[in-house]
Amino acid sequence: MDFARVRRFMVDGQLRPNQVQDPRILSAFGDLPREAFVPANLTPRAYADADVPLPGGRALMQPMVMARLFQLAELRRGDRTLLLGAGCGYGAAVLASMGANVTALENDAALLALAQQGLAQCQLEAAVRLMREDPAHPPPGLGPFDVIVIEGGVPAIPRPIETLLAEGGRLVALVTTGGPPARAILVRHIAGSFTPRTAFEAHAAPLPAFQPTPSFAF
Repeated sequence: MDFARVRRFMVDGQLRPNQVQDPRILSAFGDLPREAFVPANLTPRAYADADVPLPGGRALMQPMVMARLFQLAELRRGDRTLLLGAGCGYGAAVLASMGANVTALENDAALLALAQQGLAQCQLEAAVRLMREDPAHPPPGLGPFDVIVIEGGVPAIPRPIETLLAEGGRLVALVTTGGPPARAILVRHIAGSFTPRTAFEAHAAPLPAFQPTPSFAF
């Protein structure tokens, strides 16, 4: 498969027609080998206009949805960026390619191995601080961050995660409550308040770490 050609088609056929205009996002998606971040047997599906299944019931987010979510964050070069639920590492690679200082949390060992492999192939392993941690409960001492991205569907945005935002910071997430579809939410931290707004609707695979623990009724 001519992956370079397929990448160009992804950018021109999936991203540009769906309101993705940030040239840094288009460049990152056009340059990074998405196939390097998925299991070898799934490389033919890496550029499909759909989620790519990953180990542990996880998924690599559909290109258009990821691109629009990242665009919503209004990333600036040098922004201290926290990525929660980094999965296979592709999203972290995109953010780092855009000039962010990325800290990425993932608690699945198999996905961490994929992420490390992909980041090394892209020569971005030094640009991403990849940590094996529960993305729903970041360890003490992190932050504050200019940008927080939750890479997957969550029923709600936990307030303790919002409080990791610096003044003027932005958090983006796909909130599934009330869906499908999920709602892409932008939260801004301004003068001590956290102000959310809905930007668009999209499909979102659930991020297991953020899902409520099942309870038993008697």
